[in-house]
Amino acid sequence: MAVIVKMPQLGESIVEGTVARWLKAPGDRVDKFEPLLEISTDKIDTEVPSPATGIILEIIAPEGKTVNVGSVLAHIGEVGEQVDLASAGGPRTAQAMPEIITHNAIQNGTAAATAKPVGREFVSPVVARMAAEHQLDLAAISGTGAGGRVTKQDVLAYLERGRPTNDQRPTTNGGEVQAPTPVVKPQLSVMDLREDVAEISSPALGPDEVLSPLSTMRRAIAQHMVQSKQTSPHVVSIFEVDMTAVVQHREASKQALADKGINLTYTPYFVAAAATALRTVPDVNSRFSDAGILLNRRVHIGVAVALDQGLIVPVIRDADEKNLQGLARAVNQLAAQARQGKLAPDALRGGTFTITNHGVGGSLLGTPIINQPQAAILGVGAIVKRPVVRSSTKSLLPSADDALVIRPMCYLSFSFDHRILDGARADQFLTIIKQTLENWDRSEG
Repeated sequence: MAVIVKMPQLGESIVEGTVARWLKAPGDRVDKFEPLLEISTDKIDTEVPSPATGIILEIIAPEGKTVNVGSVLAHIGEVGEQVDLASAGGPRTAQAMPEIITHNAIQNGTAAATAKPVGREFVSPVVARMAAEHQLDLAAISGTGAGGRVTKQDVLAYLERGRPTNDQRPTTNGGEVQAPTPVVKPQLSVMDLREDVAEISSPALGPDEVLSPLSTMRRAIAQHMVQSKQTSPHVVSIFEVDMTAVVQHREASKQALADKGINLTYTPYFVAAAATALRTVPDVNSRFSDAGILLNRRVHIGVAVALDQGLIVPVIRDADEKNLQGLARAVNQLAAQARQGKLAPDALRGGTFTITNHGVGGSLLGTPIINQPQAAILGVGAIVKRPVVRSSTKSLLPSADDALVIRPMCYLSFSFDHRILDGARADQFLTIIKQTLENWDRSEG
């Protein structure tokens, strides 16, 4: 019996993925555990190994298709072997699976010539579902899509206008025509919307414009950022930190760590300082719920890593239990794995606080958006030499004791959820980070 290849569970919080690339074609032989296809999710890209040895009989989910965990991707078996449709989730229709490519089609040379339905012949899954739910005759609906295709918006507009007279049913008294039944708009899921991407008309492009489709990661980032701004009332507090002690410690320590294969950057110092502050001000290591504030007992700090296609946030677990060397090693490993696309899916889950070091690109000051459902995020600006006034007195009036000195300075921006934290508590948190960095212990390592 043919083996069913299903979309795997790539992580606790990952519920769907997009088929990025098939590494095998129908008719190809594949060995068990050999890479079969690449899956792209909103958090990670990864290869999916073959669950069996055999011939690729058919590919169910084509490249670019977004599918739920557990969905059928392909079938593997031997030539002529039949697929058990019952175990594969029941019979498939051309409408539900419009791009099935089979081994026989490849052998007959028909796969490339198979044309997709176009114009009014094409009906997207969302439109078909809406038509069935409301018992609509799509032939009676004017289509505004390409080639006269009926789109989701066409169906919604038709329902809002009400059915035409010849669609209404007469009553038995006096031949009066019944009023149209009130129409309730269907509730569409995220998958419905993604299935209906074909319904979105391309914007009118100017002669010098080019449309770049959203990647899975970029779309997820956009949705997550909008959701965060809509969920949390963001407030930002900004502190300035003298990094002299940290710079001196790094200069004295980086070669010893380099001999161990560890690149000591400034990021581990900020992680260590944040971990100390999270232990002292636990409100920041929490999340909001209608029942109350949920405090996290463990400190898992996510560190944003910039990729060509977007941003990813791997998590350093129990960051408060690691010394500087351990944090530096963790930052190195997670950043390298993220850029090489080798992060384990679980490396992206469970963060309780996030740090984004936007200063690596030269940015002095930023106002980062909270990584939901966390309470806050710390933005780290570039470390630059600036003139600073130092004085032996606390008076703000000019004094003969004042001195102008050059110091490596850095701005820290702290975006927090005002439902959880007030300004005084947020400033207490930042003060601890500032004091930790400015009084860095040279013996720390």
